Amino acid sequence: MPPVRRAGTGPEAEDPEYAGQYRLEAPLGSGGMGVVHLARSTSGRRLAVKVIHAEFSEDPEFRARFRQEVAAARRVSGAFTAPVVDADPDGERPWMATLYIPGPTLAEHVKRSGPLPTGDMVRLAAGLSEALRDIHRAGVVHRDLKPSNVLLAADGPKVIDFGISRPSDSELRTETGKLIGTPPFMAPEQFQRPRHVGPAADVFALGSVLVHAATGRGPFESESPYIVAYQVVHDEADLAGVPHVLLPLIQRCLAKDPDERPTPDALMTVLRAIGGPHPPALRGPLPRVPAQRGRGTGPLWGDDDDGGPYDERDPAPEAGSDAAPQTEAEGEAEAATAAEAEAEPDVEDEDKDKDKDEDGPAGADDRARYGGPDADTRIRDGSAHGEAGRRRSRTARRWVTVGVLAAVMLGAGTVWALQRDHGGRRSAHGQPAGATKAAAWRPWKGTLSAEGSGAEGEGIRAAFCSHGDGALYCAGRGVEAARLDPADGEVVWSRPATASRPDDGTPTAPTLSGGLVQVVSPDGTRLRALDPKTGHVRWSRDVASYQGRVYPSGDTVLMVAADGVVTAVSGATNKRRWSHTVPGHTRPAFVSYGDGRTAYALTASADGSHTLVTAIDAERGTVRWKRSFSGNLTPAGTSSAGTSSAGTDSAEVLYLTGADEQTRTAEVVRYDPARRAEHRVALAAPVSSTSVAVRGDTVYLLCSDGGLVAVDPRRTDPATAQRWRLETSVGNASPLVAAGDRLYFSAADGRLLAVDAVRGEVLGQTPPRTGKAGKSYLELVPAPVAADGKVFGSAPDGTVFGVAGRDPARW
Repeated sequence: MPPVRRAGTGPEAEDPEYAGQYRLEAPLGSGGMGVVHLARSTSGRRLAVKVIHAEFSEDPEFRARFRQEVAAARRVSGAFTAPVVDADPDGERPWMATLYIPGPTLAEHVKRSGPLPTGDMVRLAAGLSEALRDIHRAGVVHRDLKPSNVLLAADGPKVIDFGISRPSDSELRTETGKLIGTPPFMAPEQFQRPRHVGPAADVFALGSVLVHAATGRGPFESESPYIVAYQVVHDEADLAGVPHVLLPLIQRCLAKDPDERPTPDALMTVLRAIGGPHPPALRGPLPRVPAQRGRGTGPLWGDDDDGGPYDERDPAPEAGSDAAPQTEAEGEAEAATAAEAEAEPDVEDEDKDKDKDEDGPAGADDRARYGGPDADTRIRDGSAHGEAGRRRSRTARRWVTVGVLAAVMLGAGTVWALQRDHGGRRSAHGQPAGATKAAAWRPWKGTLSAEGSGAEGEGIRAAFCSHGDGALYCAGRGVEAARLDPADGEVVWSRPATASRPDDGTPTAPTLSGGLVQVVSPDGTRLRALDPKTGHVRWSRDVASYQGRVYPSGDTVLMVAADGVVTAVSGATNKRRWSHTVPGHTRPAFVSYGDGRTAYALTASADGSHTLVTAIDAERGTVRWKRSFSGNLTPAGTSSAGTSSAGTDSAEVLYLTGADEQTRTAEVVRYDPARRAEHRVALAAPVSSTSVAVRGDTVYLLCSDGGLVAVDPRRTDPATAQRWRLETSVGNASPLVAAGDRLYFSAADGRLLAVDAVRGEVLGQTPPRTGKAGKSYLELVPAPVAADGKVFGSAPDGTVFGVAGRDPARW
C-alpha cells in the first residue's frame, strides 16, 4: 500500500492510500487503535474501512485481537450491524471493510440534539435488544456497547465496533489485571472478573446506554474512571430523568447480579407491550420473562404515536429559557364531503379537453377537516389522535398548533394529509378564523401520506417536490401528485397513485410545463397533464414505449424512443411540435436549466474519451450549437453571459464536470457558445462528487464524504480556482440547490442545511427527521426547494416543511 502524505502529526498523518483493492477517500473517524476511512468498492458501493495504526501491526497480541474482531463481526447478522465485506487481518497494515451506514452515532445525536423523547427511547431500546439477541445467538459477547458504538441508521440502530468482543468459544482470554472496555458502560463483573464476562454484561451496558439516551449522561459519572468503577460495582444508578414507563426495565438491566438481568428476548417482549396501542403502566420490579424462540417482531422504529422520529418531541425548555411549551388545542369536526371522482380522458396528439374543470370540482372548499390534538401526530385508521409533545423552541416565538386532517376522496383511493394550523380554529377555506393569507408567514410542517399505499409497517416515505406559479407540487408513496400552499402547507388537492411503483422505482417531482402539472405514473406508462387549480387531468399520453426517457423542458416535453427519434409535444395541449433524430446522438439524454427553452442533448463515447453536446431549441427542434468535448463530461448548470446580438439565450454559458478513470470529478469546464470559448480548470485533488450546482461563475461540488467545494472555473491555477472547501459531515445528501447567496441540501436523516455560498460556512440546519428503512428510493434524498425567500424540505419520516430562508440560524 503506497503511503500518501496527509496533514497533521498524529498516527493518521501517513495513512495508506489503499486497503487491499479499496482506495481510501476520506477519514471518517480516528481512535486509539486505528482510523476508519470512507472508501468505495469496484461497483461503487460505499464502505467504511478500518485500518490499524502502524505501531500496532507488529504486536502479535493485537493482531490476534483484530483477527478475533473480524471473526466476531462476520458471525453476526448484518441486519443489526455493519456487514463485513472484506478484511485482511494478516496484512502489513491490518484492515477490515464493512458497509458504510449513513447516520450519526447515538453519542453524536444526543450531543447535538439533546436526549431522546419517550417514543424514540422505546424504539431505541427495542432495536438494541433485538441487535443483542442476534449478537448473542451468534455466540458473541460485544463487551463495549456504548453510545458511540450505536449508529442511528434509517432502519433502526446498528451496533458497531467489535474490537473487544469475544466469541464464547474463543481461545483468546483477557490477561489478569487488564481491564478492557469503557468504564461508564461496563458491567460490575467486567471490573471484578473480566475473564468470565458473559452476555449479561451487554444487557447491563444496554441499560447504561438507555440512561444516556434519555438524560444525556450515564447512570454512573465521575471525572475519574476509578471512581466510576467503584460506583458501578457498589453504588445505585442515578436514574433521574428516565421516562417512567422505562424505569423498571432499565433498573433490571442495571442489576449488579448478572443472573438478575433480563435476556434480550424478555426485553423485547416487554417493549412490544410498551409500544403497543395500550402501553401498560409498569410499576415495581420487571418480571422475568422466559426467553422466546423465533425472531419476534422487528424494531419499533418510526411507527409510533408517542414522539415519532428523534426530533419530534424535544425535551422541555430549561429553567430560565425564553422558550414556552407548546399548548394543545382541539378542533371541532366540520362537515365532511368527498370531492367528486373524475374520468380521465385519454388524448393522443391532440387536445380534446374542453376545460370543463377550470373552476374546480364541486365541493372543493368543503373538504373534510378534523381537529386533532397535535399537528405532528401520525394518522392511523382515518382518525387523528396522539399526545401533544413538548418542544424546545429555538426562538422566542410560540407556535400554538392544531392538527387539521383533510380527507379528499379522489377516484380509486383516499389520500390523507396532515397539516399544521398556526392560529387555532380554521375557517371554511382552511385559513385561521379572522385571518388572511396576507398575515405574517410562519414556518410550517405537515405530513403527506396515503392510506393503503404500501405494505404494513413500511412507514411513510419522503416526498419529492417542485415549485411553480406560487405553489408546491409533490409526489410520494401512494400520492401521484399533490398541490400544497407554500403559505401554510395546506393541501389544495391530491391525487392518489393508481398504479404501483417497481421496488427499485424512484418518484419524481411533478413539474410545470405549458401551465400544467406534468406527472408520470408510478409504473412509468402514462404521462398526465393536470390542471394546477384542481388536479383534474387535462390530457394523458401513453409513454410506456419510451421506457422513462421523458424530459420536460420549459413549455415542451421531449420523449426519446428506442430508435433515437425525439418527439416533442406541447406541455399545454399535448400537440406534436416536432419529431426527428438529433444528429450524432443515438439515444440522447436531455437536461435543461432556467426557463428550459434550451435543451442539451448529451452522448458520451464508449471509452469516455469525448462527449458530444448539442444545444437544441426545445420548441422548434433546431440546433443552436453543437460541440464535441474531450473527456467524459457531465452537465452541471448554466449562467448568463449577457445578451447575445440576436437577443436570444444562445449566450447562456454551460458548465460541465469532467471525470477521471475512477469516475471522480477531476476538472470543471466552462463553455461560452457565443464566443466558442472553452476553459478548463483541474481540481486541486479529484473528488467523488454526488451533485453539482452553479451560481454565477462559481461551481459547487457536494462530495460523498461530506465535503463541499467551491470552484471558479475561470481561473487556471487549481490552487486559486478552489475558493473554499467546507466539511459538512453529511455523507448521503440530496442534490445541491443554489439560490441567491445560499446553498441548500438535505441529509438522509431529514436535516435541511444552509451554507453561505460566498464564505463557505454552515448558516444553520433543521433537526433530523428520520423514518423507517425502505427498499428503494429512501437511499435517494429529495432535493429541497428554494422559492420566494422560503425553503421547503422533505424528510424520510414523510414530513414536508417550510422555513424562512433569511435566517437559517433560527431553524
